[in-house]
Amino acid sequence: MNNNILSELAAILEARKSESADTSYVASLFAKPDKMLEKIGEEAVEAIIASKNNDKDNIIYETADLWFHSMIMLSHHGLSADDVLQELARRFGVVWA
Repeated sequence: MNNNILSELAAILEARKSESADTSYVASLFAKPDKMLEKIGEEAVEAIIASKNNDKDNIIYETADLWFHSMIMLSHHGLSADDVLQELARRFGVVWA
């Protein structure tokens, strides 16, 4: 699988920045960065618990939540999933196109 879904999600997140925090969950997190960071911590804990319980379906579900909220954080700082992928490629000596 390629990272098209990450690119599509990034575009949606960027669009939500201009929406009302009253009508968009994502916009509400952009408006309250502390809440955004709290959600990342919450999702990380839930992923850890799912892993400890060896609940594979829940591991996937909670990791998706963690990635989603992490992408909101990246977007908040003007960064993207590609920035993270480039760093991973750098660490492992992979040429990133």
